[in-house]
Amino acid sequence: MPNPTAAMLVIGDEILSGRTRDANMHHLAGELTGHGVTLCEARIVSDDRAAIVAAVKALSKAYDHVFTSGGIGPTHDDITADCIAEAFGVPIDVRDDARAILQARYDAMGTDLNEARLRMARIPDGAELIENPVSGAPGFTLKNVHVMAGVPSVFQAMVATILPTITGGDPVLSQALSIMRGEGDLAGPVAKLAEDFPDLSIGSYPFQRNGAFGAQIVIRGTDGARVDAAMTRLAAEFAE
Repeated sequence: MPNPTAAMLVIGDEILSGRTRDANMHHLAGELTGHGVTLCEARIVSDDRAAIVAAVKALSKAYDHVFTSGGIGPTHDDITADCIAEAFGVPIDVRDDARAILQARYDAMGTDLNEARLRMARIPDGAELIENPVSGAPGFTLKNVHVMAGVPSVFQAMVATILPTITGGDPVLSQALSIMRGEGDLAGPVAKLAEDFPDLSIGSYPFQRNGAFGAQIVIRGTDGARVDAAMTRLAAEFAE
């Protein structure tokens, strides 16, 4: 059986404007790889209701899981929860269990749970909460969409919470070999290697080192013996 598939939807004008560098996709990709879930696509959309709804609908139909980051805070432009509710055609309102989590958090801090903060307790009907051990405000899962915060520390904590509940496949293994030759010299043999090992993912990533060009060949797959065999052949092909 092939591994489950996933997509990531990064939400926020600050990412598209260049003001904020996204770190969440890199973290999620690594975690999913180790869990045996194949991240097939990543999209970045602005804080635009129609764009978010359309992306959620498309991705949730195409993949086994969708992970979102951003847009679930207390401010006016945090519209992700409403968009998820719209995408699946369900109501959204303040939910008692989410409110209780926030109330306990802010009581402990001696801070008022005001109207703005209470927005973070608005959860679409039928969703399950995702624990947030960092800052309290929960994320949620509705159908196959996992909705999480954009702040990297919170996002990472939520991923750690949700991942054990997802059935994964075989972890993807990888090996890499750096070869000090230009890609033009490597292309033919590497293409033949990929042809002979169609069950593996084989990529070429060029670099420059001390003025000389080279490429790192990365071989990835779920069968360790096949990855070993392909790497052994590659190393023999380009043995100095």
